[in-house]
Amino acid sequence: MEFEKVNQLQGDSDKYAISPQIKEYTLLDLGFEKTKRGNYRYLGSLDRKSPFKPFARLQITVNSDLSGFKMDTVNSNGFSKVNIFKQSRRDEFVTQLHFILDEMVERGIFDKK
Repeated sequence: MEFEKVNQLQGDSDKYAISPQIKEYTLLDLGFEKTKRGNYRYLGSLDRKSPFKPFARLQITVNSDLSGFKMDTVNSNGFSKVNIFKQSRRDEFVTQLHFILDEMVERGIFDKK
């Protein structure tokens, strides 16, 4: 999957785009880690009942020049995509997802479309 300027999770009505105000220090402040390739990766739990062994996680990778990103919801080990919008605990996962993404919008990483 290539880095895109605008992404939307499967099942979500909201789209997110890289903000022109994005800064490296803001990514690091919000929990992104720099990878060996120079990209920035975020892996956050969407499961408030079991944050250390979650059913689903939000995975975001921003490329090294901060011009594009990938975004998915994945299982606990990060290898399989999970559509949280079709799960029995949908409301809990979606609430946590939007809480995380709204903070990233507020801090200038993404713009909500």
